Amino acid sequence: MNFFKKAVLAASLVVTAASTFAEDKPVLRVATEPSFAPFEFMDPNSQELVGFDIDVINAIAELEGFATDISSMPFDGQIPAIVTGQIDVAISGFTITKEREKIVNFTEPYYNGGLGALVNKKVQDIVKTAKDLEGKAICAQIGTSGAMYAQQIPGAVVTQFNTASEAFMELNKGTCIASVNDKPVLEYYLATTGNENLYLLNDYFTHENLGIVTSKKNKKLSDQINDGLKKIKANGTYDKLYKKWFSAITK
Repeated sequence: MNFFKKAVLAASLVVTAASTFAEDKPVLRVATEPSFAPFEFMDPNSQELVGFDIDVINAIAELEGFATDISSMPFDGQIPAIVTGQIDVAISGFTITKEREKIVNFTEPYYNGGLGALVNKKVQDIVKTAKDLEGKAICAQIGTSGAMYAQQIPGAVVTQFNTASEAFMELNKGTCIASVNDKPVLEYYLATTGNENLYLLNDYFTHENLGIVTSKKNKKLSDQINDGLKKIKANGTYDKLYKKWFSAITK
């Protein structure tokens, strides 16, 4: 399926999940993919879209004079949707890469992280490092840096799923022996589910910066979001949001 057909498909799957409207403010059309806790996910009680990314973009928008219309969209459809002008902003834990920077703009990093692996305890005696994943069955989320990394592991058989949640489900079922993803996402999953059948490899496989995505055709918006990001870091809002969402995995 080509780039623009994927964009049309992604747009057809969009479901509005959260928004903050104000009559006198321009509205930012924001896309995210809600299976990436604690960055973005559906609250099981309220069924509202919540998470670190959601709070960050709303805080930035407020300071820059925007309202937000935040919708759910498949991860691999968000950059095509930015390019075709169907959305203004994408915030879904996007790793800043040279390949992506050729297509879209990124803000300055708003989160510094990296990849890790969640592993089934059935293989804990033989899988202790990234090298031990060679030749193994691995689950990952399609279009992510975790999937890209897994595909470079020699001999690994990588199965990709639409969401991180689906990858974790298959890991629990035994379809694969490990799932590669952003380490904070894996840590949050363990901390909030109490799953005792899985364990986390200690080391970060990579060190990555996450950025907010905008169109190369709209430098003004890119600059505004960057400005808002600097402001929330300076006024203490960023630190409060970080503590709110990551305290579960830093205790």
